[in-house]
Amino acid sequence: MQLDIFNDSRDVMLRNDVLSALQRYDAAGARRALQALADEYADDFAPVYFGSIVNALKGRSTVPFDRHEAALQARQALSHEVQPAVAHVFPRQSGATWLAPLWAELAGRAAALPFRADHADSHAAPLFLLAARWAEASDAISRIASWRRIPAPLCWMTEARYRLDGLNAAWPLLVELAWLSPSRFDQLLSRLGDACVKTLRRAFDTSFDGAGDIDDPAWFPAWVLTEKAGLAPLFKQAEPSRRNAPERAAKVMLQLLSLERQGRRHELLEPGANCRCSTRRCTPPI
Repeated sequence: MQLDIFNDSRDVMLRNDVLSALQRYDAAGARRALQALADEYADDFAPVYFGSIVNALKGRSTVPFDRHEAALQARQALSHEVQPAVAHVFPRQSGATWLAPLWAELAGRAAALPFRADHADSHAAPLFLLAARWAEASDAISRIASWRRIPAPLCWMTEARYRLDGLNAAWPLLVELAWLSPSRFDQLLSRLGDACVKTLRRAFDTSFDGAGDIDDPAWFPAWVLTEKAGLAPLFKQAEPSRRNAPERAAKVMLQLLSLERQGRRHELLEPGANCRCSTRRCTPPI
């Protein structure tokens, strides 16, 4: 038997027609190509993946959301239905690039919605982050009152700052996030994938004798200062947070490093030398 190249590759050609239309964000053309594929190859698996992507293109809109629930529903549809299909159809990075305009459209539609902690994912800022629109995300976050004291906006701003200006610019916010929300801090480190921070985190996990729970990452800034004293000037830029034990430990480390740099090593060896209480048994003042 001889292989009929035309007949045996027609399904590939029809799939490519669908893909070509999708790459142009041509909803009508993609729908026609998908219908042609379904007519000739009823059992083909491609419509399972292509269908949700075509529907997403057909449903594109610029009408502002008037409710947080509507924005959240649209985000979940794009995240849970369209994104997995895109990942199956497009190579990984090109899929993220293809999705970016759709995320940006959702962000624009959500721009007028105020921040609500119980509907944080419906805010424009995280949608701009998904669209890789770092500056627009930063602008949206800066309009949230007291964003630096709220876990979600602080996490968003930390990522935006990292993407825009690099690790050194993001360190103060990373420190604050570790103190304020260790779980979000942990998730953000994984998402950023920074080689330097990953190396430090692996060493922290190996050497830090913590409780073994989700709050352990809160001690990461204090521990880092024992390994990378040169980061002290950046860590000093972190604003006060919860004033919990991990934060106080980091502040003590900064004080000790400051004394050492000033050549006041003798004070490090004198218990209570700078103590403000009568027992002279406390650590250097924070």
